[in-house]
Amino acid sequence: MQLTSTQDGKSTDIPAENGVVRGADLARAGLSTYDPGLVNTATVRSAITYIDGDQGILEYRGYPIEQLAGNATHLEVAYLLLYGELPTPDQLAVWNNEINKHRFVHENVRGIIQSYRYDAHPMAKLMSGVASMVTFYPSARDIADPEARERNIVRMLAKIPTIAAWAYRQSIGRHYVYPNDELGYVDNFLAMLFQSQQLVYRADPRVTRALEVLFILHADHEQNCSTNAVRAVASAGNDVYTSVGAGIGALFGPLHGGANEAVLAMLKQIGSPDRVGEFIEGVKAGKARLMGFGHRVYKSYDPRARIIKKACEDVLEATGARNPLLEVARELEKVALEDEYFISRRLYPNVDFYSGLIYEALRFPPEMFTVLFAVPRTAGWCAQWLEGVTDPEQKIMRPRQVYTGHRERSFVPLEGRAGA
Repeated sequence: MQLTSTQDGKSTDIPAENGVVRGADLARAGLSTYDPGLVNTATVRSAITYIDGDQGILEYRGYPIEQLAGNATHLEVAYLLLYGELPTPDQLAVWNNEINKHRFVHENVRGIIQSYRYDAHPMAKLMSGVASMVTFYPSARDIADPEARERNIVRMLAKIPTIAAWAYRQSIGRHYVYPNDELGYVDNFLAMLFQSQQLVYRADPRVTRALEVLFILHADHEQNCSTNAVRAVASAGNDVYTSVGAGIGALFGPLHGGANEAVLAMLKQIGSPDRVGEFIEGVKAGKARLMGFGHRVYKSYDPRARIIKKACEDVLEATGARNPLLEVARELEKVALEDEYFISRRLYPNVDFYSGLIYEALRFPPEMFTVLFAVPRTAGWCAQWLEGVTDPEQKIMRPRQVYTGHRERSFVPLEGRAGA
């Protein structure tokens, strides 16, 4: 395939491979693209995550998300994202042990979290705690050293649940709970969040598995806003802690990581299943906004939404939470999926539609929802960081712009300006 550009009567051929035009070829033809949000611009080559939005397909390293969520653990998936293959039993044992022994966080990080007001947003605490870690592990700055990269990725994955749990405990004025070597990755996280007087906190296995599934579903999602932020910061030669800190900052935005909180607010606004019809009419009239439906990438049913719906039901059963919002959600999904208005616009439920219900059933405050997104997404961020800093084609990210301001103005001394 080949494109032809004609400017001032001169034609230039621009090669295209599988529908992709390289920026360098455009530049040689004197062209560039204006693409707000980079919605149709590829900035990287990646072998980590594949998405087909039209068909509702999500794969990590070629494995369908349904198979991974149904059979794997989060640490298996993290290994897969980082190294390209599922671990053997021996590799998984070593991997689990490496993560396990790095769970503890420097006490000065605890001091950073403790310095915040109790009502400070936990995402700000998480971002600060993660970004500070490069000062404790200066070897992380040597991104050309494979051993240093490996060691600090392990530290990042191991410590992010500890920092997240401490951010939560500080918010509610409870003592900090240290990692427990007897517990697995998700069980240990739940214990650090919820342990009270018990010597060892043991979560209901249904809750553990539901959160494990959520972690797998959220582990990576191609070049989204936060992943792009990680890659952009990494392209300047930054370490994994600084880069992941940037990802957390991007995820903090309500248009990215805060969608499940907005879904919960919407369901509370509707109030009961018998008011769903009224709400739907309001959406059609532009008087209300439907949250948790539709996606920038998926133009059919989000494959993660089908899986998370079952996890939601398991958590509600395990916690004994009789949540009327679940009935509202079910009715809203039923009505929307049968309504031509939404069908024609390809507005299907996405992963955020049910995840907020799970977090509320576990009695998390809404401001913790995005933190619970950041913990598993760290696996994907680390994999994307590693792929980026080891890719010989990658350069420091520096997008072009279309300048719309003034040109060639003459300086006017202060006394000569209007109103002086």
